[in-house]
Amino acid sequence: MKNSVKNIVILISGGGSNMAAIVRTAQQENWQQRYGARVVAVVSNKPEAAGLAFAREQGIAAEALDHKGFASREAFDAELATLIDRHEPALVVLAGFMRILTPGFVERYAGRLINIHPSLLPAFTGLHTHQRAIDAGCKVAGVTVHQVTAELDVGPILDQAVVPVLPGDTADALAARVLTQEHVIYPRAVRALVQRL
Repeated sequence: MKNSVKNIVILISGGGSNMAAIVRTAQQENWQQRYGARVVAVVSNKPEAAGLAFAREQGIAAEALDHKGFASREAFDAELATLIDRHEPALVVLAGFMRILTPGFVERYAGRLINIHPSLLPAFTGLHTHQRAIDAGCKVAGVTVHQVTAELDVGPILDQAVVPVLPGDTADALAARVLTQEHVIYPRAVRALVQRL
């Protein structure tokens, strides 16, 4: 890294509850003093994303780049990378960023781009994970933090948490319990990474 501070840039598309969990943990544990790490920017592909307001309240740069203004996925990703690179990121964290990224973007941040997925990967990649786990008769579900590779939801696993599937569970009820664990393991995985950087 060119600078001694390990800058973290977080990408969101909505409320940013995982982003907020990471920011709060970083503040409570004083990552900047202990590890030289700080969340410097939050970027959303949706200008109305509620998480941007939270970031601004925390004194974090909050920027929107509307993907609808771009003719192609490649054009959007190129501009997104330019925006991200202004913050000299050591780590780029996807926290509910609802865009499939191009291989070129993924390659640009190889080894320092991470995501969270609401299943116990490699099971149930893609969407509707909670309903699919219930339909399959799973006794447990969970959440995975993983490095991002060009293939969706298959990068190296960094951390996981297991959540029981209860009798009579609905997808929404299971999702709520999984989200509680997301807020535990995502900050934990980010902390582990910045300690190693």
